[in-house]
Amino acid sequence: MTTSTTPSGTPGHGTTTAAPEAGGSASADSRGHGEESGSHVPERDTGTIRLGDRGRSEATDEVPRFAPEWLQLRESADAAARAADLLDPLRIRLANLPKRANGFVIHDLGCGTGSMGRWLAPRLDGPQHWVLHDRDPYLLHFAAVGSPKSAADGSRVTVETQRGDVARLTSDALAGASLVTASALLDVLTTEEIDALAAACAGAGCPALLTLSVVGRVELTPAHPLDAEIAAAFNAHQRRGDLLGPDAVDAACDAFARHGATVRVHPSAWRLGPDESALTAQWLEGWVGAAVEQDPELAPRAEEYLRERLAQCAAGELNAVVHHCDLLALARPTGGA
Repeated sequence: MTTSTTPSGTPGHGTTTAAPEAGGSASADSRGHGEESGSHVPERDTGTIRLGDRGRSEATDEVPRFAPEWLQLRESADAAARAADLLDPLRIRLANLPKRANGFVIHDLGCGTGSMGRWLAPRLDGPQHWVLHDRDPYLLHFAAVGSPKSAADGSRVTVETQRGDVARLTSDALAGASLVTASALLDVLTTEEIDALAAACAGAGCPALLTLSVVGRVELTPAHPLDAEIAAAFNAHQRRGDLLGPDAVDAACDAFARHGATVRVHPSAWRLGPDESALTAQWLEGWVGAAVEQDPELAPRAEEYLRERLAQCAAGELNAVVHHCDLLALARPTGGA
């Protein structure tokens, strides 16, 4: 996920009106508030995690607004990309947890419009209670209203929302959690924030499924002489300040392993062809926009490059592979897990 306050967007988000950068569906800045169809969805303003704006300034009262239209546009590509191969080891771990009357408790960090829950809940058996974390009450509303109502075996799925930022999570905040999930989150965190997340999961003894982290590789067909330069500038933009960007998956593997977890990583690339031209066009604008923000000297050439690429996209002549990775960290169970 790549969040940015530029027209590039990210893990599923962009700025107030712009589309996100290269990938991800959860925003690092969390949100909160919503109602589930047909029932009340409790909202809590807990601030369990603190993440300033992605420029690393202090958090403010102003809530970044990520367009739900972008998140909806990318949801099918995210669903197709997520690594289903990680679900069997996750199911085995969940099956070995102590049984609870209300089933699994799943915390979704930076939930956006709730695409992770819509993808995962129907793939797991048993009753589930999802705690949706985000900073933006507008997105939390979409997430709660659009949440799935049943698990793979027909068991009930319930949700609640928690408004707050999502980083520097503590094990106390995860007390009783069965699983932590996130999409496009890792690459907008710092080394310290990823270590805090790994420590929190280890302290709570709960696994973490962290999907759609950008890894800094994009393949466009047909190729263009400027592809590599745009990609390099974009990757530098992702690493601005102390953010990890494309280095986040490796950092997370190290952090979770240091805290005693078994870690599995699987590719989860977007594969965009003519049928996904609307998404490709939005992604291109964000990708190039972030590159130019990072290296303004690219602007004249990037403008022509983007014009050519968008024309190819509109003609159904452009294919894109945007590489991501999914990570499953299986923490050592604790007595309270």
